[in-house]
Amino acid sequence: MLTPRTELLIDLALEEDLGLGDLTSRALFSPGHRRRGWIEARQDLVVCGVEIAARVFARVDPALRVRLLATDGDRLRPGARVLEVAGPTAALLAAERSALNFLQRLSGIATHVRTHVDLLQGTGVRLADTRKTTPGWRALEKHAVRCGGGANHRSSLGEHVLIKDNHLAAAGAEVILLDNFPPEGVRAAAALIAGRARVEVSGGVRRETLRAYAVPGVDVISVGALAYSAPAADLSLTVPARGRAV
Repeated sequence: MLTPRTELLIDLALEEDLGLGDLTSRALFSPGHRRRGWIEARQDLVVCGVEIAARVFARVDPALRVRLLATDGDRLRPGARVLEVAGPTAALLAAERSALNFLQRLSGIATHVRTHVDLLQGTGVRLADTRKTTPGWRALEKHAVRCGGGANHRSSLGEHVLIKDNHLAAAGAEVILLDNFPPEGVRAAAALIAGRARVEVSGGVRRETLRAYAVPGVDVISVGALAYSAPAADLSLTVPARGRAV
């Protein structure tokens, strides 16, 4: 998960937390002061973000040495250690909050997902996420879903066509054409449309069936035969005989 986007998120997190430096640690510890610490679970959880947390420590100070004790997706009991870190004390404490923020957020998602996945065991049904993610964190949060046993739905609008209610509302038709429907189908469709659009019936309508299509909810019946199958009317021109008045 250490992609360029993740590196950018780490940089943003550190700039946000350490943009003005760590006044407390700088006041208390000399550059040569060193300590060892660890991050441990305080509850039953599915851990996620281990390598990202390690990267946060390394970004703050390459002199910090991290030992990973868990892997993303592991189920941990309270007291289980996720990682150990040793090195300059000021750097260790400066990185602490940002490293924990990534771990806590992603492990929280993975743990939450697992509680749902467990309920579906034996059903053959998969649990999938959506695009409702924290802006900029989508790849990380979808990774956390996978760590919890879930599946990922589309990651962007460019992956699949998915027509939802707002698409239908924005592209709502003013007229719906029922083409080549039998009369009973027209009746059912008109009831389903329920006045939300004008209804036009066309195709296969003959004079002898015209009345059967004129059901409640139908606004227009279009019949092509009105023009191309109409018989010629019997008309003639009479020219009066010579000598008759005109």
